[in-house]
Amino acid sequence: MFYDTAKIYVRGGDGGNGCVAFRREKYVPEGGPAGGDGGRGGNVILKVDPGLRTLVDFRYQRHYKAERGQHGMGKNMHGRQGEDLILRVPPGTVVRDAATGEVIADLVYPGQEAVVARGGRGGRGNARFATAVNRAPRLAEKGEPGEERWLELELKLLADVGLVGFPNAGKSTLIARVSAARPKIASYPFTTLVPNLGVVRVGEGRSFVMADIPGLIEGAHAGAGLGHHFLRHTQRTRVLVHVLDIAGSEGRDPLQDFEIVNRELALYDPDLAARPMVVAANKMDLTGAAENLERLRGALGDRYEIFPISALDGEGTAPLIYRLADLLDQLPAPEPAVEERVRVTRVEEPRFTVSRRDGVFVVEGREIERHVAMTDLENEEAVERLQRIISRMGLEEALKEAGVREGDTVRIGKFEFTYME
Repeated sequence: MFYDTAKIYVRGGDGGNGCVAFRREKYVPEGGPAGGDGGRGGNVILKVDPGLRTLVDFRYQRHYKAERGQHGMGKNMHGRQGEDLILRVPPGTVVRDAATGEVIADLVYPGQEAVVARGGRGGRGNARFATAVNRAPRLAEKGEPGEERWLELELKLLADVGLVGFPNAGKSTLIARVSAARPKIASYPFTTLVPNLGVVRVGEGRSFVMADIPGLIEGAHAGAGLGHHFLRHTQRTRVLVHVLDIAGSEGRDPLQDFEIVNRELALYDPDLAARPMVVAANKMDLTGAAENLERLRGALGDRYEIFPISALDGEGTAPLIYRLADLLDQLPAPEPAVEERVRVTRVEEPRFTVSRRDGVFVVEGREIERHVAMTDLENEEAVERLQRIISRMGLEEALKEAGVREGDTVRIGKFEFTYME
């Protein structure tokens, strides 16, 4: 099955918890704290696999989580780092944040990677908190939770040449003639339900990739027929070949077909209208083709190169293929990917914000939420440390300014507290 869209949930591995331990060895007097740090959680990484052609694997499994870090141990032994989770995607996959729509990565090159969910750092063991004043700390940090998000994956096939045109114009027959692709070919509309890729070899050492885009009809840009779903695959092609049923064997006018399809391309993406295009006047072996070819040349000959062909028996396809190869040699190299790794948007944001929702005071902010998540709330010494952090950050004063009173509920991240004076 051909799947070119998917929505998945990814989460980096949580960091391992720090350890509370003390050295008690026969010949080590006053050994002191010896709790090791937890290991960092693994990242979720998308990696381009040139052997893949669809996103079908993501239709059956939607949730992915990397391995968490190992907890710290006694004798100052740190926990092992969690294994990264590598998800393989086909070339041409665009990755977006489902919540914001921001493009995170555009994965094009074989082996290209993008970290889409980072693992949390490991919590520090009690050995890290020893000071001259507190020589035997009994607190350690919990591991930081890994990043989590929903992603939208969209595949845009990587092809040098794209075949466009009305259903039954002969696109599948043409790609089957000039390459090793073997799409289904029949005499009814919309025989081609998914795009097909084929490698066209032009002499020794020259080749290019051709894509057969399912037939477009009027209104395709707005969702009519199959065109809206597959028009995205024309966006990466460098040259378009407009395949026309020049004999009008389906009862349509070839010139009218040409105008309709070009209009749909422009309405979907204005850049497509400026893309280099040649016209393949197909089905020259049928009655009426010669007369329509003259009309076509009179109307479009000064704007487009027109190649009369018969995809069924291969007549005229060689000049078309060689011309496409020459055009590709003359065009600039494809633009590089939008992003190879996650874009880091550095925005000045407050350390925390306080709002009131349904009688609950909600505190939000990455820094304060991380402090709370990494605090062992069942450890009295750790809670005291969190209270000092909250006081230094000015959160207590902010809550008072927001109108908090003793006994009110305060929510920070996933945790709720009762405010006490």
